Amino acid sequence: MRVESFLLCDAATDHQGKLNVLGTFDRIFAAQVPVAHPACAVAARLRFDKMEEGVHHVKIEWVDPDGQPLFKPMEGDVNPRMGEDAESVAVNLILNFHGVKFDAFADYQINLLVDDVVEATLPLRVGKVPAR
Repeated sequence: MRVESFLLCDAATDHQGKLNVLGTFDRIFAAQVPVAHPACAVAARLRFDKMEEGVHHVKIEWVDPDGQPLFKPMEGDVNPRMGEDAESVAVNLILNFHGVKFDAFADYQINLLVDDVVEATLPLRVGKVPAR
């Protein structure tokens, strides 16, 4: 299995196997904390080879600087299947989040686990709005 993309973005859609992503980012700014980010999405595109066909457990977790979860991880199973003429298949995953709350100005992390192995991570810095 290969992670072809793993992004934090404003929005994402899947249309007939195409992963469409709008506005990737890795930092947000706020005047004060706690702050809730109104809406965002985590988008991933995973490629499975023929020999990996079958059920795989996928989990997305957001953690604070101490490695503690911000909320319960989102998890589920994917079951990539391919015809005899295909050697691999891509699976698109989109998770939409609303009102994610951050209690401190700090570096957070989003982890992608497949079959209980961390396959990719994303940083997210929550910073104070710069003084003018």
